[in-house]
Amino acid sequence: MGELQNDLLTEKNSYSDEDIVHLEGLEAIRRRPGMYIGKLGDGSQADDGIYILLKETIDNSVDEFRMKFGNKIDIVMENNTLSVRDYGRGIPQGKIVDTVSQLHTGAKFDSKAFQKSVGLNGVGIKAVNALSSNFIVRSFRDSKVKEVRFERGILVEESNLTSTAEPNGTYVQFTPDNDPDIFGDFSIKDEYIHTMLRNYSYLHTGLTLAYNLQKFFSKNGLLDLLDENITTEPLYPIIHLKGEDIEIAFTHTNQYGEEYYSFVNGQHTSQGGTHQSAFKEVFAKTIREFYGKSMEFSDIRMGLVAAVSIAVEDPVFESQTKIKLGSPKISKDGVTILKFISDFVGKEVDNFLHKNSDVADVLLKKIQASERERKAIAAVTKTSRQKAQKINLHNKKLRDCRLHFNDTKADNKINTCIFITEGDSASGSITKTRDPSYQAVFSLRGKPLNTFGETKQIVYKNEEFNLLQAALNIEDGLDGLRYNRVVIATDADVDGMHIRLLLMTFFLQFFPDLVKKGHVYILQTPLFRVRNKKETFYCYSEEERNEAIKKLGANPEITRFKGLGEIDPDEFKAFIGRDMRLDKVTLRKEDAVADMLEFYMGQNTPSRQEFIVNNLNVDAE
Repeated sequence: MGELQNDLLTEKNSYSDEDIVHLEGLEAIRRRPGMYIGKLGDGSQADDGIYILLKETIDNSVDEFRMKFGNKIDIVMENNTLSVRDYGRGIPQGKIVDTVSQLHTGAKFDSKAFQKSVGLNGVGIKAVNALSSNFIVRSFRDSKVKEVRFERGILVEESNLTSTAEPNGTYVQFTPDNDPDIFGDFSIKDEYIHTMLRNYSYLHTGLTLAYNLQKFFSKNGLLDLLDENITTEPLYPIIHLKGEDIEIAFTHTNQYGEEYYSFVNGQHTSQGGTHQSAFKEVFAKTIREFYGKSMEFSDIRMGLVAAVSIAVEDPVFESQTKIKLGSPKISKDGVTILKFISDFVGKEVDNFLHKNSDVADVLLKKIQASERERKAIAAVTKTSRQKAQKINLHNKKLRDCRLHFNDTKADNKINTCIFITEGDSASGSITKTRDPSYQAVFSLRGKPLNTFGETKQIVYKNEEFNLLQAALNIEDGLDGLRYNRVVIATDADVDGMHIRLLLMTFFLQFFPDLVKKGHVYILQTPLFRVRNKKETFYCYSEEERNEAIKKLGANPEITRFKGLGEIDPDEFKAFIGRDMRLDKVTLRKEDAVADMLEFYMGQNTPSRQEFIVNNLNVDAE
């Protein structure tokens, strides 16, 4: 036994020449796709890698537009194959193979060819090539066209130059790889592509993006973006200011929290960064100096909805997916981003308020109202914080994970999630099954309080919500959010649905940006298990159950899961893994949050009574 242990130990600790591996071409991307596109996914979520591939392709075409070459991009999706055609200069044809297959090869290292570009590290389009089963590029330049074709990153065909009547530009066609180790059985959703293209249009006025014949175009830039995304009535008309390399738009609403949309070189930085932090600080400082009063920054920004876009030379992002800016300066030899934004906002916002006293009056009243409410809950807040410190949160409510969304240097933090469950049995099943490296569990005790119509004092007075807020770390906004996905995991019955509504009311009342930024989800769990001795199906609807019965034939065993606690922990692994079924909670302008909450969660109004009566599902029929 001792010799065997020694042999195993020697093998485990061996480190020789044979362990050194060199990956040719694009194999490095295929081996570690998460380093280049975040997570893989099956297309069911907006941050799945398939949409990153499309974004990387479009980024190159947008960069051509930013350099004033071509004002239209055609995007087509058919049978899970995507194509992007721009009308820019076209990839230099002698280097087309290297451009799409050799890592860290491209023109954007030299700012003479591409100033203030998004795709700077020469990786993006190579990742698209490496992770596609088929990849075709055509370059049209000066009445000549050249085409190259790859399969899973390997060159299979390179054409000679031929004559063409097509205008200059680049055409890229790719089919995401359905290999089980890459994207597997995926499905591309139009809704996520639509959102992506709308953002591109807001940031690039004058650019038309056509997707399967549907056109996306913006005349007013960030003004259009806020107008389309705001879900609460603004207290004053959206203020829209533009300068060289900077554009901002903002207004205030009566919603809690702050809501930001930030961009760098046309790239949506969904996690903010140095530019967003600078704007938040400078905006509050400018407003305080305008009124000449002692004001808390939190009061000034309460209810603020704002968008900021800047252009930066050689931007540095915190990851390949470019969702958080790390650059401290506008250019290598230029001023800091903080000073650049300070100079613009300090002057333009101050000028606007001096010229528009009606807006200044409305804003002052809003800030004063926020100050009064903050002071009213100050004593409650102090008491609740002291109470929270005494409670062992990790033992009482939260079973935490090791990796968090606000970990600055952690890989795969995009996968972090917290399951909000009700009851000891459901909490126990998920806790035993979860991956503790990135999945946390928060256990509710019974049904939470209906917070509709309450002030924010209730967040601190109610132990359940106070601890949930602390677990998420969102008291001061989303900058410290500890989990990328907040997953409501309740039973698929009437009580479970009620708990979902109560939690959603809480989030929409006090943390609407958590929902708007796409962090809140509903976990789908199976309603039925249909099995025989050879095969088992987990079914999420009666239709799936009936289909499973047909496949298994006579007399299968059918189990109806009444609650999460009834599902064996070993079975639960299939339902909360990386491929778990999630429904993202989304908000649109037409949802009218205040009216929606009043209807569903307010007093028992005649209109709601009428709705219930008219929509009863009478089984007897």
